[in-house]
Order: sequence, then structure tokens, then C-alpha cells
Amino acid sequence: MSQSVLVLVGSARKTSINLKLARALVRLAPQGLQFDFAALHDLPLFNQDHEQDMPSEVLRVRRQIEAARGLLFVTPEHNRSIPSLLKNVIDWASRPYGRSLWSRKPAAIAGASVGAIGTAVAQAHLRSMLGYLDVPTLGQPEVCLRVTEGLISDEGEIENEGTRAFLQSFMAKYAEWVAGFERSRLAS
Repeated sequence: MSQSVLVLVGSARKTSINLKLARALVRLAPQGLQFDFAALHDLPLFNQDHEQDMPSEVLRVRRQIEAARGLLFVTPEHNRSIPSLLKNVIDWASRPYGRSLWSRKPAAIAGASVGAIGTAVAQAHLRSMLGYLDVPTLGQPEVCLRVTEGLISDEGEIENEGTRAFLQSFMAKYAEWVAGFERSRLAS
């Protein structure tokens, strides 16, 4: 049985290295996972005044989150934190208070940057938020890639064999993580 995973990329740029990374991860995933990418670029800024009558763009993404059995966050690092795009969707789907859509959906986090520490600080902030929202997050391995010229092609091909093997093992572990939560859900 195929498990539905929603991919949330924290960059709206067409040439985003994190979008390339997300495509690469999907390509390297084992069978048994099916992926859907959330479009976050058109979500209006979160406004509590609109909780009871949410905009159609927000409702679209909320339906995707509800349908997903797992979450894959692929984030750049902006000013040592997550980009506003991710914070915005996290806020929209955690509201109204007490009716968060995030709870108990197994997640993994990855990110790429040209900087020496990859996206380690952004990922730490994201893990903190997800912990508060009751989103169990895969702890290891961590994917904080430092991107160099030619590491990831525009089509999402990983050129370096060692990096490809590492990312493939990350996706295999994530697939096991999601399957374990699905078995628990079905057993209850």
C-alpha cells in the first residue's frame, strides 16, 4: 500500500536549490511512497481574522495536509531560521486553536545551502515548532547539505555517488518511519 507524503519546500524560486533537492529526494525514495508537492507561494499571510472563512488557497493546502500520511520539509535557511513561506503554512494549518492538522503526521526535514553549515539552524527551529505541534520528526540522519557546483542537476539528479547513497539511505529510513506510524494507526 502506497503512503502519501506531502512535500513542503520553503522556497518559491523556480531555480531553488531546495526544490532541486526535494525532487532528488523523491527520485531516490523507495517504492511505497507517493509524493505530492504543496504550492505555498500563493498563500496569503496568516491572519487570525480569516480563520472561520479561510481563503481558497489555504483550503487547498489544508486538504493536502489532511490527506497526507507523512510530511517532508525541505527548507532553506533565512537569517538563521526558516523562511516565511514555511512559517506561514505552519500557522495556517495549526489554526483554529485546538484543531491543528499537523498532529501525529511523521515528518522528515532536509535542506541545502551554499553556506558551510547547510541549513542546520533553520532545521533546529523547524524541529522546535514541529515538536510543539505534535509532529514526530525523524532524528537521524540529518540532511544539511552544502551545495557545490554540479551537486544537484536541474532535474533532481545527484551527481556525487556518495551524496546519492546518503540521500537514498535517508529516504529509506524515512519510508520505514512513515510505515511504522501507519501500522500503529491501523492497529488502533
